Amino acid sequence: MLLKQLVKELPYTLVQGSLNTEVTDIYYDSRKMTPGGLFVCIVGTQRDSHDFAADVAARGARTLVIQHDLAPEVLAALPDVTILQTPNTRYALAMLSTAWFGHPAGEMTMIGVTGTKGKTTTTHMIKAVLEAGGHKVGMIGTNGVYYPNHHYDLNNTTPESYDLQRILRQLADAGCDACVMEVSSQGLMMDRVAGIRYKVGVFTNLYPDHIGPGEHQSFEEYRGWKGQLFRRCEVGVVNADDENAPALLEGHTCRLVTYGIHTPDADYRADENYELLRSKTMLGVAFHVSGRDDMDVKVNMPGQFSIYNALATIAAARELGVPDAAIHQGLGSTIVKGRVELVPVSHKFTILLDYAHNEAATESLMETLRAYRPHRLVVVFGCGGNRSKLRRYGMGEVCAKLADFCILTEDNNRFEKVEDIIADIKVGMQKGNPNAEYVEIPDRLDALHYAIDHAQEGDMIAVIGKGHEAYRDREGVKTPFLERELIEEYAAEKGVE
Repeated sequence: MLLKQLVKELPYTLVQGSLNTEVTDIYYDSRKMTPGGLFVCIVGTQRDSHDFAADVAARGARTLVIQHDLAPEVLAALPDVTILQTPNTRYALAMLSTAWFGHPAGEMTMIGVTGTKGKTTTTHMIKAVLEAGGHKVGMIGTNGVYYPNHHYDLNNTTPESYDLQRILRQLADAGCDACVMEVSSQGLMMDRVAGIRYKVGVFTNLYPDHIGPGEHQSFEEYRGWKGQLFRRCEVGVVNADDENAPALLEGHTCRLVTYGIHTPDADYRADENYELLRSKTMLGVAFHVSGRDDMDVKVNMPGQFSIYNALATIAAARELGVPDAAIHQGLGSTIVKGRVELVPVSHKFTILLDYAHNEAATESLMETLRAYRPHRLVVVFGCGGNRSKLRRYGMGEVCAKLADFCILTEDNNRFEKVEDIIADIKVGMQKGNPNAEYVEIPDRLDALHYAIDHAQEGDMIAVIGKGHEAYRDREGVKTPFLERELIEEYAAEKGVE
């Protein structure tokens, strides 16, 4: 493809060379460059890939897209390379990739979901409802990429723009007429979703998270980037109960549809009196929806947060013309790996997996499980290494307050010592409940075994933090670690009944 065909929607200055340069592919990782490629120089938090301009040219790059001037001696060494300068190369990467892959988002109905918690479950619910309504749906998010008969994992909730556009091309070519995706604040801030127009944008809730080095500088910045989704969609489906919604929606350009439990004039409302459902293989909830709809709803996922996710799904589905029967079928069949996922290994106690890895998600989960009146609420958890210590303090405080017993262990330590992470968690626990009962078991597999060995009848054991993940990360090395299988294997080995 000629360069001039790729830059039609991009502001740029031609520094040297020709727009008739042939482009064989687009790259943002210098290690992957092949002859004839276009390389986009990104200014990152750890490094500036403008420093690799000469290297990628030596590897065969024929075009460079730059954000700031190259040193004169570097520029002089690249006489045969076409160079474009643009104000923001992250935005440029997104727009070039969109053009390279033929604007695939425009071939599907795009639904974006943002918020601190609930994104993954809500996208799964929307996918299930749309499929029940006869749509062919692709999904992109924390649990990976899904489209009919295909699934693979991702490194980021919202992939880099080139990778995202490649995935969207896959979905469109597979015949998907709709795509539902998680839209992270990082994805918005780093222009990974630039160039995508959403039919529906969904806001679940907002709590302090992703604030620290390499992420957001403040809660206000975090909230501001979340709000950008509502300048890029036609209809915004918004949680009216969330106190941050008005500030988040400042400057929005979409039509708003609201949902909630405690807001009387919300468009879709759930009664505050809802019924908790429980069996050996299911924790669920039943409730009534009023406002723009009038229906009884059952969801095979527990607690109030599942009601909010279901309300968001119903509102989005209605905007997309999905009938009642498909809504009921989809909500009644949604199962999300690692999101309050039961592992039915015993008649005497309940063990479940959840991805809760921050204070807000942990508190919501603990309060939800408390409502089912377990004999004891036991929580197995750690916190990720090389991440904000605020999570450790917050999760420690919440678990000390709401759990009857805590098993402190590892959770993707990366390049930190598990003992140091547990020490931080204990600082939070001291604040939450100085008398909290706990045990420290640094190896997560040993911690799982301990939880099963010491389970009491009527216990509810929540193994949180990793959820759907199939690995553990120690010193940057990822090794297989799928908790559901490990729990099932050990329970069978011990003859748990």
